[in-house]
Amino acid sequence: MTGRTSVLVAHQPAYLPWGGYFSRLLDVDELVLLDHVQFVGRGPQCRNLIRAPRGGALRLTVPVRRGFGQPINRIRTADEPWAARHWRSITSSYRRAPYWELYADRLHAIYHQQWTHLAELNTALTSLVLEALGMNVTLTSSSQLRPRGTRTEMLLDLARIKGATRLRVGPSGPSYLDRDLVSRAGVDVEVASYTPPVHAQGPGRFTPGLAALDTLMWTGPAARDLLASASSVRALDGTVVPCDPQRTA
Repeated sequence: MTGRTSVLVAHQPAYLPWGGYFSRLLDVDELVLLDHVQFVGRGPQCRNLIRAPRGGALRLTVPVRRGFGQPINRIRTADEPWAARHWRSITSSYRRAPYWELYADRLHAIYHQQWTHLAELNTALTSLVLEALGMNVTLTSSSQLRPRGTRTEMLLDLARIKGATRLRVGPSGPSYLDRDLVSRAGVDVEVASYTPPVHAQGPGRFTPGLAALDTLMWTGPAARDLLASASSVRALDGTVVPCDPQRTA
């Protein structure tokens, strides 16, 4: 890894990730998908929010078959027509959005393909959004890298494997990182923040915190600039970290 690729960004594969998930990737080349860690039900790994047709949030949940303690990459989707239901909901919510036609065919292909594993579905949707945002980001599964340890130790080992000197985390990162371990490893920590930008969203009041798909449907090619305007990266001491959000265009 060289230049800004010396920044490690690692996150669990999420279903229809929200804008903040992508905002921390604006100036990096790679996202490590933490698919070897334990699956947590009732969270963004298998569910997320889109906008309801008449306003407000609508939750979409992928039903899964799982055993206790299984890693994400072993979680299988349930044998029921969830994909058809989700496609109907997405179509109902966004078919009148100005950029529906720009993304509908690629979404249709994903929701009309048979998926057996949740991580593979999430990766396909994440790839679609990255491409739509014009972000050339490689997705690498942590299960292929086989990092050692858990939590901070695991993230630092991923940084070692990828040759990263910086670790970028979300706002909750400083609360769970072992700072002594980080300091001894010589890795700098960056904290990425994101405030959902207000944009036209159809009837009703603006609903924040939705899947990035919502921003794409309503703003199209302007979505990337919106993400950049709503994002910031700071060091642990609060110093602003300069970024070039256009670098991966």
